[in-house]
Amino acid sequence: MNPSEIDRLQTYLRKLFKSDLIKVVPPMRRGLSVELAVNEEIVGTVHKDTDDGETSYSIHITVLEEDLPAVKAPARPTPASTRR
Repeated sequence: MNPSEIDRLQTYLRKLFKSDLIKVVPPMRRGLSVELAVNEEIVGTVHKDTDDGETSYSIHITVLEEDLPAVKAPARPTPASTRR
């Protein structure tokens, strides 16, 4: 992806998600993937596809299980005798 495409895609994503925290990051070296960052944290990659003269961009977001909130214990049922 060239710098103009990266800038246009970033502008679109920021408008779509109503957040200036989104950044499309060009690769450090040729041949590496364009990355998607939110609040400076890389969350995925961006891929360009051109087919039959039409161009599309797909975003692959990776969420590590260790980054998810802890599982909450299920609520205990209230005994029938204390219900009103």
